[in-house]
Amino acid sequence: MNYRRLGKTGLQVSVVGFGGIPIQRIDASSAEKIVNRAIELGINFFDTARGYTDSEEKLGAVLKKNREQMIIATKSMSRYRKGMAEDIDKSLKTMGVDYIDLYQMHNVKDKAAIEQVLDEDGALAALKEAKEKGKIGHIGVTGHIKDVLLEIMQNEEIETVQFPFNPVETEGALKLFEMAEKVDCGVIAMKPMAGGALTNAKLSLRFILEHPVTVAIPGVDVLEQVEENAAVGSVARSLSIPEREELTRIVAKLGARFCRRCEYCLPCQQGIDIPSVFLFDGYYTRYGLEDWAKERYQALGVNPSECLECGECEERCPYNLPIREMLKDAAERLG
Repeated sequence: MNYRRLGKTGLQVSVVGFGGIPIQRIDASSAEKIVNRAIELGINFFDTARGYTDSEEKLGAVLKKNREQMIIATKSMSRYRKGMAEDIDKSLKTMGVDYIDLYQMHNVKDKAAIEQVLDEDGALAALKEAKEKGKIGHIGVTGHIKDVLLEIMQNEEIETVQFPFNPVETEGALKLFEMAEKVDCGVIAMKPMAGGALTNAKLSLRFILEHPVTVAIPGVDVLEQVEENAAVGSVARSLSIPEREELTRIVAKLGARFCRRCEYCLPCQQGIDIPSVFLFDGYYTRYGLEDWAKERYQALGVNPSECLECGECEERCPYNLPIREMLKDAAERLG
């Protein structure tokens, strides 16, 4: 396995890590086998989140036995000091560990969220306190919106940045890479398979690792996936011309019905959270997390049935997505 320095954290992490979303849908025994196999193959970076139901618990059950060799990353959606402090303690207890290497502010997506987390009673304050106490080692941020990440990365406390990057989601990546190099942030590429839309893991991971990414974190739930992913991380090899052409065909095949979660479609005058609808629909159709996706979709409050068909979202979408039609399709599955 090849390793890269995770920015100013100084941590040496496997170039291919382990994403903790899909592990929710398998039993604890299967999860243990998969995580142990990942460790055997040299994977040492494991990413999960408070919001991934029992993912922290399943990963922690194995990782705590190999604590010094493993690099554990998790995250919380909390925007305030009290909530973040509570979530850090919950993560420690759930995973059964004394410290977490990287704790991230999850999905910071707009100016308001930046102001909240950076406030004196914001989430960052709790993270700094936890770091001083040795509960966590480093502080990171995750998100999907380039300009938001570019702004918050300039805070000296932010040591890593996690955002979607893969052959079909490259928008804004160059500027993020440049900023990460400038401030020495480690770069974590989430959704390396575009949420399951890309099926050729080998080509996608090799594409990603040709860029200044520290670690890619594909989600896995079967042993074969771990072995295929680890094999890519063990051999540094550029894509050939035929492989690049194949990737081009794969990306083109996805067509016009792929949401990149750039959020240019917002705000919806009816209050529909369009990107979240498509996110949960993706979990339903590609990850097999039907019940989990339905539960979160129904908690959104405003559903697509309230769409006025005004078309404003489609006018703002830089990818010309047929959003109104896609919302109807998602509602049929999730409603």
